[in-house]
Amino acid sequence: MIAPVRHILPLTTIRRERVLPIPGKVVVRKGQKVGAADSVAEAKLNPEHLLLDVARGLRLSEEKADLAILCKPGEKVAEGDVLAGPVGFPKRVIRATKNGRVILTGGGQILLEVENRPFELKAAVAGTVIELLEGRGTIIEATGALIQGVWGNGRIDYGLMHVLASSPGEILTPDRLDVSLRGSIVLAGYCNDVEILKAASEMPLRGMILASIDIAIVSIAARMRIPVLVIEGFGKIPMNSSAYKLLTTNDQREVAVNAEQWNPFLGTRPEVFITLPSAGELPLPPETVEFSVGQQVHIVRAPYTGKIGTIVEVRPGTTILPNGLATQAALVQVEGSESALIPLANLEVLV
Repeated sequence: MIAPVRHILPLTTIRRERVLPIPGKVVVRKGQKVGAADSVAEAKLNPEHLLLDVARGLRLSEEKADLAILCKPGEKVAEGDVLAGPVGFPKRVIRATKNGRVILTGGGQILLEVENRPFELKAAVAGTVIELLEGRGTIIEATGALIQGVWGNGRIDYGLMHVLASSPGEILTPDRLDVSLRGSIVLAGYCNDVEILKAASEMPLRGMILASIDIAIVSIAARMRIPVLVIEGFGKIPMNSSAYKLLTTNDQREVAVNAEQWNPFLGTRPEVFITLPSAGELPLPPETVEFSVGQQVHIVRAPYTGKIGTIVEVRPGTTILPNGLATQAALVQVEGSESALIPLANLEVLV
């Protein structure tokens, strides 16, 4: 049976495709080294339009206002340029209030498309551009530690990580967030207080990595402007020992948090990446494996949610569990516990 895979790796090579939502312009070159916050492509997403009422501004009829218009459709204009006039006494004119381009003129009006700062697509990880996707983005290769989670609010940022969780399941309290953490990414346990999320936004932090989160405040976390990434899920679930050990041993390092939503069909997961040096080339981690004896697995459902274990035996065919359910299952040696028969659907292979 093909197994779902989760990557929790102390040192690996990754390749990540960074693509604009609409066609735009790639601003890096192949072979260029980029930082997590560097722009790799840009595009104009939502152009702003400005309607100038020339007739009213110059106190003219529509017909006379059209004769006073000096610009033409398609023409680029700069802030302060005279677009119509002068007429009357004193000499009245209509000026461009912002840089832009004339879209339409007529009926005593001018329609401008105002120049706004383009949307900038960030690299999200520090690495090397290995391929350009013309007009859309890049593929970046990087080496370091990779920790994947289960939920993210769609934001991306990077910063110095501060470990607040002294244990995998510690409850995060408001008093743990103080001004010394401003601009950093915090690693914490279980969050169940909306005031913590408000404080994190107001400071502001650069991101939050949580073991788990209360379902009642997920909607608030989803609207936050900083990335919020959850390693285990909803409800009070301690962080698995592999992820906790790897993250805490990298305290005070620069980390990139890509809290994109988990999409099994696209193969994307929210993840934390810590750029680290490598003595040589490392293979890319596998995206698909089959269940087999000796594999380290992460258990995703009760009663062992968040626990790490090792497969002792993969039962052939279907097995009838104590609850009467017939399913494919494996005998797993659970950390800190005895062996348990667990459905394969409740397991992720750690590779």
